[in-house]
Amino acid sequence: MTSENYRLARTVEGRPLVGDDGGFVPLATAGYETTNDALGADLPTIDDLPASRTPTEDLRFSTPFDPGKLWGIGLNYADHAADLDEARPEEPASFMKPRTTLTAPGGPIRLPPTEESSRVTAEAELGVVIGRTCRDVDAAAFGDVVAGFVPIIDMTAEDVLQRNPRFLTRSKSYDTFLVVGPWLSAPATIDRLDDVTVRTVINDETVSEKTLDRMLFSPPELVAFHSRVMTLEPGDVISTGTPGAGVIEDGDTVRAEVDGVGVLEADVVRAD
Repeated sequence: MTSENYRLARTVEGRPLVGDDGGFVPLATAGYETTNDALGADLPTIDDLPASRTPTEDLRFSTPFDPGKLWGIGLNYADHAADLDEARPEEPASFMKPRTTLTAPGGPIRLPPTEESSRVTAEAELGVVIGRTCRDVDAAAFGDVVAGFVPIIDMTAEDVLQRNPRFLTRSKSYDTFLVVGPWLSAPATIDRLDDVTVRTVINDETVSEKTLDRMLFSPPELVAFHSRVMTLEPGDVISTGTPGAGVIEDGDTVRAEVDGVGVLEADVVRAD
């Protein structure tokens, strides 16, 4: 894979793009029809492609690729577990979310009717995107099997979960309860995980921020662990946990900031 950092994205019209800090060009100029085709590919540098960049601010983005399996990790920051008065897990506390939870950058995140849930929280996370079919991989092979990183906003109907911990899947599975984008940042070298801060921001107020070294299980450990459970495939996503969540209400704006990866924002509306 190229050592140059690049971004894979799709516009709201569905046009696949590749870019960098200077903007985006059509992905077709790099020889790929879809962003899923380009996951884990050895792409040329953007300057070598026969197209002029479109500035990032002139584009509106959709989810950057078609995800496969969607894994979430609970209580993966030591401080977050303490804040919730939860015991530190001995192994990754993982759960899965259906594809129908996906919504594009900008949202909206649709809160359930209040009779379903009146307390929903949002949390920023670093997402790891698989780029190669793999099973039983070692943590040291992280850069060989992971395509890149993506900012994620994950939601929880917290009052549903508090009624019974067995309701975790339902509390996480309402439509629009997972925002992914605006682009995938590649390549996924381990050194890019150094000194990265993840921030949950609601209405321009930072409600929580932590560096990745506060994780109980690092991204390479999470990929290795889950590859022992099942075959991982290109487009599968492991959302690596949050430093902390904040309650969201109708009219709010939520932002996930992941240093060196990207900034993801979405508006909040109430369904009823």
